[in-house]
Amino acid sequence: MSGRLYLCATPIGNLEDITLRVLRVLKEADLIAAEDTRNSLHLLNHFEIHTPMTSYHEYNKIEKGRILVEKMLSGQNIALITDAGTPGISDPGEELVRMCHEAGIEVTSVPGPAACITALTMSGLPTRRFAFEAFLPMDKKERSEILGELKNETRTIVLYEAPHRLVRTLSELCETLGDRPAVLLRELTKRHETVFRSTLQSLLDYYQEQKPLGECVLVVEGQSRETIREEEQRSWDDIPVEEHVEMYEKQGNSRKEAMRLAAKDRGISRRDIYQHLLKLT
Repeated sequence: MSGRLYLCATPIGNLEDITLRVLRVLKEADLIAAEDTRNSLHLLNHFEIHTPMTSYHEYNKIEKGRILVEKMLSGQNIALITDAGTPGISDPGEELVRMCHEAGIEVTSVPGPAACITALTMSGLPTRRFAFEAFLPMDKKERSEILGELKNETRTIVLYEAPHRLVRTLSELCETLGDRPAVLLRELTKRHETVFRSTLQSLLDYYQEQKPLGECVLVVEGQSRETIREEEQRSWDDIPVEEHVEMYEKQGNSRKEAMRLAAKDRGISRRDIYQHLLKLT
């Protein structure tokens, strides 16, 4: 009978946030796979946990993942922990979970802290729908594409950022998204926890003068649907009505349907489109 993988959430700052179930699982597991064993040793020592540890991180996730899967197939139970928060969120844990599913190994979560949820609920921005982007990619092209996608994102946006890259990210967000309400949260659950409710431009102005410190979570208000519709309609104003209708006809639509679609794009009636086309004949 194979063992099981336990995804154990650990505190993102305050050690008191660990759950009783996580403590029990960490003590009972055959092995703890940790993102950074040196960092995790402080946590385990604090709670007098003596379970053996092994490293599992971004640079060994494939090779070590295979080894961990073999151990679980042989019957061992493994607890996966990250440096802080919930494994699998913005860390290589997702790869091990995938490998376990492919091998038929049971995966269960022992829930607890997650910086993205903690920040979102503290931000005061809408929480019903949100888009979590974690860290923006470093590749320039991919980064630009994702920022472009976020421009018309209507959900609240949650981002992680390191202090030395914060000004660059704020600058790019201002340029792409425009100035809109945003909340910067840093040192969550720690002694110097800070919640800075402002706008993207004000945050940029502030941190261009003040050196950012501590890991940051940025929560940004989504774009309103009304604003998106207005921008789309303005873009259609640059295209002659007859070309707009012709565009839909070339897509295989009937003349009547093409007029309806063009009217919908422009926020006017199909009769208005018809009258305009009549004047051209």
